[in-house]
Amino acid sequence: METMYLKIHDTRQGKIVAACDRELLGSVLDDGRAYLDLKAYRSFYEGELVSADELGRSLSGFSSANLVGKRAVAAALAAGLARQSDVMYINKTPHIQLYRL
Repeated sequence: METMYLKIHDTRQGKIVAACDRELLGSVLDDGRAYLDLKAYRSFYEGELVSADELGRSLSGFSSANLVGKRAVAAALAAGLARQSDVMYINKTPHIQLYRL
């Protein structure tokens, strides 16, 4: 089932993976400490609709990844790319940024 948006940005610095749970796209997350505008930056995340398995496969060979939402973050955790302690929460919504140097 395709439950999240995936967009891959190919840059000179490498592959940037952006993924967002489908229902979060177009919303604004703000808890007073952190702010993430998924409305203004919609085009950064909005690509093809994919399943968790497809996102997991897309997370190979990236330079950086920006993942928002329970399902998107769970895919990175399941792939062993991060630990639960690496996840930040904005209004109970998980968000993680991954970098490979």
